[in-house]
Amino acid sequence: MDLTQTSDQTISNDKQPDETPPPHETESTEAEIIEQLPTDDGVIKTTDDDGAKTDDIKLDDDDEEVKVEVSSPMPPDLDKVSEEIDQFISESSNLKGDDDESKPPDVPVFVEQFAVLVEAKIDEYDGGDAPVKWSQLAQEEATSFLDIVDRISKLFTSLCRFSSEYKYAYSISRVDGVLQRAMSYIEEEYKSILYDYKINTDSDITNSDTSSAKPNPNSSSSDTNQDAEQDSASESKPSEEKKFPGYSEEIVATLNKFSKALIAGGYETECCQVYFIARRKALEENLHKLGFEKYSIDDVQKMNWEPLEREVTAWIATFRHCTNVLFSSERKLADAVFEDQPSISETIFSNLSRGMMIQLLNFAEAVSMTKRAAEKLFKFLDIYETLRDFIPLVDKIFPVSYADELKAEATLSRGRLGESMVSIFSELENSIQGDSNKTPVPGGAVHPLTRYIMNYLNCVGEYRDTLEQVFREHQMIERADSATGSDFDCQNPQAGQSNHHTSSNKLSPFETHMIKAMDLLDSNLEGKSRLYKDTSLSSIFMMNNGRYILQKIKGSPEINSLMGDQWYRKRSSDLRQYHKTYQRETWGKLLQCLNHEGLNVNGKVNKPTLKDRFKSFNALFEEIHKTQSSWVISDEQLQSELRVSISNMVIPAYRSFLGRFSQTFTPGRQTEKYVKYQPEEIETDIDELFDGNATPWGRKKL
Repeated sequence: MDLTQTSDQTISNDKQPDETPPPHETESTEAEIIEQLPTDDGVIKTTDDDGAKTDDIKLDDDDEEVKVEVSSPMPPDLDKVSEEIDQFISESSNLKGDDDESKPPDVPVFVEQFAVLVEAKIDEYDGGDAPVKWSQLAQEEATSFLDIVDRISKLFTSLCRFSSEYKYAYSISRVDGVLQRAMSYIEEEYKSILYDYKINTDSDITNSDTSSAKPNPNSSSSDTNQDAEQDSASESKPSEEKKFPGYSEEIVATLNKFSKALIAGGYETECCQVYFIARRKALEENLHKLGFEKYSIDDVQKMNWEPLEREVTAWIATFRHCTNVLFSSERKLADAVFEDQPSISETIFSNLSRGMMIQLLNFAEAVSMTKRAAEKLFKFLDIYETLRDFIPLVDKIFPVSYADELKAEATLSRGRLGESMVSIFSELENSIQGDSNKTPVPGGAVHPLTRYIMNYLNCVGEYRDTLEQVFREHQMIERADSATGSDFDCQNPQAGQSNHHTSSNKLSPFETHMIKAMDLLDSNLEGKSRLYKDTSLSSIFMMNNGRYILQKIKGSPEINSLMGDQWYRKRSSDLRQYHKTYQRETWGKLLQCLNHEGLNVNGKVNKPTLKDRFKSFNALFEEIHKTQSSWVISDEQLQSELRVSISNMVIPAYRSFLGRFSQTFTPGRQTEKYVKYQPEEIETDIDELFDGNATPWGRKKL
């Protein structure tokens, strides 16, 4: 169609208003619904030469009148009108619009026809109290409606190119009104779909504690490892549902069509706002289902450690899920919904993810500012490792616009946590040194301080690599802050980033602190051993604690390798020395009763002296048995070794003494009076030592 031709189907200012339209065009034209324009400013009511009513619109004093014929033909066909609209849009796009020196084309009548037909179609879907939901439409019907909306959007754009022309004013307003109704319906359906298909965290997220695969003093390693394996399996398991967070591919395709329609219709702001609010709500629900709640810094500062520890666990699970799963799928969703608008997709994803990340990082910072305590070390380490592993991923996950900001925030929080952990470790050393409990542990058992410190250090060993990094960074900061740091090479600051040993004889900062803690514990235990008045019990106490320490060291490959073979051999040698001291102080005295010296006088046995020896042996052995049965050796191996060594020391000597001198006594009552124990009975009684139970001595030995 030539848009420069004049037709009675157009609102025209042609100089031939009486020209009769072709019959076929008259029959196919719908009655135009044009509101009566105001009669002011030169607008008048007229009739044409045939007596038909027309609206004569005087544009200004110099312009010609515009005649619109009102007729009542049959309703036009939407497909045919759509073809005419497409042709009009195509031809008008070749014109220059308001800057075109040529006369702009007249507005065809089928523009009004199209507006009427589209409005009627919208009324079918959105005209009653219960609008038709998009999901109720057939695929063909839904596609057709979106095509119509796309067409009226393009028509509005084409008409607006001539917005300075007064004769376009009514058509622009009319089409804009229909377009707004269409946009309103699509926006509501767009919103409805976004809210109906929320993130289904139940299928994507496990409720396990993913804070760390390392043991914690307050939890078993098996439980932690099992939880970590479940989390790993959950995140690595391929699933189509995870391609988009909670939406099927069909729904995402529909959202994409809606976003295109809304943006093309001039509703970009509304489209982005609806999407952003819906997805933010879904993400907040996701955080809630993971167990993470939003707290201010003041809230965190006021929390007791036990509830805060649970919040840290939830934070770690949330943080890892967000960075490993949620953000990548959220970005895929935004890219798919705004496929043709990458800048919009990036902006929306940036705003969504940035808000969530700042919230998560603020929590980590708040935790790092809480009061330092030994029990917090391991959760601090978990947060530190989470942030450390996150920083290299920032550029891959987030837009460049704020990636640097996130890295700076994460680095700052990690640094604060590192300083807190160094302080916690130093306070631990001070607490070992300052433990001045003057109450000896009953039975010479393992001291509670030993159990606590060794279990604590065992868990510390699981974080050895991380703590090596923490202490190296701290050392570098101290050197940088010190103007006279003798170990800091100002010309080569990178030297501080070497591995654990800068030379074969130099310990890393972390190793230095670990060995210092162990030495402080040894010194403290030696002081506590002096609380026992019985030297033998003091030796038992040191053997118990020394064996416990060695077993813990041996059971931790990290601590074992850190302390080294030389340290282990030295502590083992100390244990043997305590063993010898115990045997000398306890059983050496007993064996003196079996000494042959002074028993033979002039070739004969001195019977009174022999009686005293047996009486002394019996009394001393009974006292040892009574006392040391209440002593404690909890390590079964040490207990067995000690009993065997006592038997090997006592039984042969007693058997020899008994074999040589027992015949001296008259058989019967005299023998029973002095020879109260057979070697087998002695051995049985030795096997009752160190059980931690006081044995009443009342039974008669036969």
